[in-house]
Amino acid sequence: MSLRTAQRVLQEEAQALLALAEALDGSFEQAVKWILACNGRVVTCGVGKSGHIARKTAGTLSSTGTPALFLHAAEAVHGDLGMVTDQDIVLLYSHSGETDEIVKLFPPIRAIGAKTVLVTGRQNSSCAREAGLVLCTGVDREACSINLAPTTSTTAMLALSDALAIAVMDRRGFRSEDFAKFHPSGSLGKRLLLRVGDVMRKLDEMAVVKPTATFLEVSQAITEAGVGAACVVAEDYQLLGLISDGDLRRHLQQSGGKLDEAASQLMSSNVATLEPDLLAIEGLEAFQNLPKKIGEMPVLADGKLLGLLMLKDLVRSGIV
Repeated sequence: MSLRTAQRVLQEEAQALLALAEALDGSFEQAVKWILACNGRVVTCGVGKSGHIARKTAGTLSSTGTPALFLHAAEAVHGDLGMVTDQDIVLLYSHSGETDEIVKLFPPIRAIGAKTVLVTGRQNSSCAREAGLVLCTGVDREACSINLAPTTSTTAMLALSDALAIAVMDRRGFRSEDFAKFHPSGSLGKRLLLRVGDVMRKLDEMAVVKPTATFLEVSQAITEAGVGAACVVAEDYQLLGLISDGDLRRHLQQSGGKLDEAASQLMSSNVATLEPDLLAIEGLEAFQNLPKKIGEMPVLADGKLLGLLMLKDLVRSGIV
């Protein structure tokens, strides 16, 4: 029984969205043009469930290149209308078109000089008669079995708002790089913005040794730095080679415990390296593409050592 109910709800809401897609007309295109030409912000406004959709729409618009904010309709008439200017567009939400708090907002918004766009399910309603532009979902029945709980109506409002935000985004030529600027802490933003130089260990956090350093000095440097390898450098920090802790263990096994070899004898000179301006996600791909799996790669600029990129630090950075 529950499964049949769930299937019915999903089917009814899906059918409403398909009908809405077919019913879009010039009003939608005009709303896109208004937002693109707006010199202020898009102020979304609603109460109750419609208010939740309005709040989410403000977030979607803001993250896709359109400055937006949410205004609670009940708070608006008690002073918060002061955040609306004559350069703004107010996007109001009321399924019935008769929500008292929304109806009362049209005269003061008109006096301020802002344009109004109404998202509603009723083309012939009090709010629709007041609005500068109407986007109608056409929903006349909820998926709720008693036709009371906002279900299909809010689904249609949300989908229509998403369509509006993405249509505006596409017309702006908004790119993934632009999106990343507004999401610097998200995985997508980090993939597009974070560079090797942002994640690498700096020189004072690394194990850096001279070619004359002894086995014990190399081992101590790796242990103190908490890394998995030591970089062997010349006086001017030109990279000469790399010694991993695995190299040290293998040397002990093969030499029978000899500890007098110098770093120049222990190091590998054929070292995979990275540049600091490389995207961190590209650094991760470089690790994955190496024929021999390693945990660290030196970071160089003009052949000089700048840092050490550790695979575990890349993973911790949140790019994956």
